[in-house]
Amino acid sequence: MNDIIAPLECDTLVIGCDVVTLDGKKTVLPDGAIAIKDKRIAWIGPAAETRKHVQASDVLDAGGQIAMPGMIDGHFHTAQQLLRGKLRAMVRDAPLKIPYWKNYLIPFESLLSPEDVHLSGLIAYTNMISVGTTCFAEAGGPHPDEMGRAALETGIRGLISKSTIDKSTSIGSSVPDNMMMASDDALAANVALVERWRKQDQDRVKACLSLRQIIVCSQGLLQDMSGAAQELDVKIHTHLCEGTYEIDYALEHHGCRPVEYLESLGILDHHLHCAHSVLLSPNEVDLYEKRRPSACHCAFNNYAMGAPRVMEMWRRGIDIGLGTDGASTFGTLDIFRVAHATLIGQQAVSGTPWHMREAMLANETLEMATCGGARSLGLQDQIGSLEVGKRADILLARQDRIDQLPSYDPLFTAANNVVGQDVQTVIIDGTTVMKDREILTVDVDRLKHELTERLPGIMTRFERMVA
Repeated sequence: MNDIIAPLECDTLVIGCDVVTLDGKKTVLPDGAIAIKDKRIAWIGPAAETRKHVQASDVLDAGGQIAMPGMIDGHFHTAQQLLRGKLRAMVRDAPLKIPYWKNYLIPFESLLSPEDVHLSGLIAYTNMISVGTTCFAEAGGPHPDEMGRAALETGIRGLISKSTIDKSTSIGSSVPDNMMMASDDALAANVALVERWRKQDQDRVKACLSLRQIIVCSQGLLQDMSGAAQELDVKIHTHLCEGTYEIDYALEHHGCRPVEYLESLGILDHHLHCAHSVLLSPNEVDLYEKRRPSACHCAFNNYAMGAPRVMEMWRRGIDIGLGTDGASTFGTLDIFRVAHATLIGQQAVSGTPWHMREAMLANETLEMATCGGARSLGLQDQIGSLEVGKRADILLARQDRIDQLPSYDPLFTAANNVVGQDVQTVIIDGTTVMKDREILTVDVDRLKHELTERLPGIMTRFERMVA
């Protein structure tokens, strides 16, 4: 006699969707279903077999939609959210002051109160959810605990971190006093942040370490932070090979390029998460492959800095994801659009010069936005693909708009035709945080009202500071 196996009791069953798993085999399951139990994916299979395998207290009809892993924004500046479009408006009739991170971005961050950062986080993370982003990595900003509080309230997954600067240079000489720290204090504040968020009774929002960039961080702090990262086993989020000024600085002061400098200090390893990584020499790419730091390609900014070697890094197995770099420059937080820009940019710099018709495929940049992002943050065992045992971070997107039809292959549609506004429902850690484009975790109208009330005062202070 065959044993009768009782159906698996689950919390939520998502049914009727075309499941684009982005797993190692690039499995696509038409008319499939996903069962969620205790915040994790418990079962994936054909919708027709759910009665036999699954019993759920809540059923979410996703008929005709694509189910796929949530997008991951691997480099984000929460505290710059309120600058969306502001810098462009300010410099229409005046030249942009270079470097703009020193002249605008850090000064803006310096004037924000904890309440301002909390508001900025609520707006940013709600925006992210609305375009299908389920996880972010904060680059390092003021009042990181307020970022964490906002992330908990909106329901997003994230890594928060603190802006860390401990020295002044000719390039960074105008860094506001409240953004500077003594080296020992900088290290202690970073370690305390990580430990504080480890003690939280949740595991969706955590903290990592941060170094703004080698120009404004001393050698001692770099080495001490590396030691702390190894002891705590966490990432250090930093900016690296972002501009020519940084390379010139490294050559002048250390006699080698930025990545080579970190290698000479013995701190180039998998704990480093290196945003931008644009102007890498062949030797530096070799060092990435050998030492395993991770990278994040911010397509809307990086192509203005140089010709990033994204395709080469991806094909060589370097852990690289995608990021928006925040809303202050190009405005969008839509990682789908970042993936599309990545594809076009890599065709231009890595394909067309050698008459390669398709240097990269769209599904590769989609993988970069999900699996690649997870690997780059050390979260590949938890998120980045739809697989049994992983966290239930799932988005449901339309594939029936006229500019998506006909849709023969859900993977092709997801990679080429879906954008953030097509995302209808978002599940993070097994909880539905947006359904039918309605945010369920925060009062969006109240949030808009608070922004309208407080933004003029913030911008008045900023304009006076940078005048």
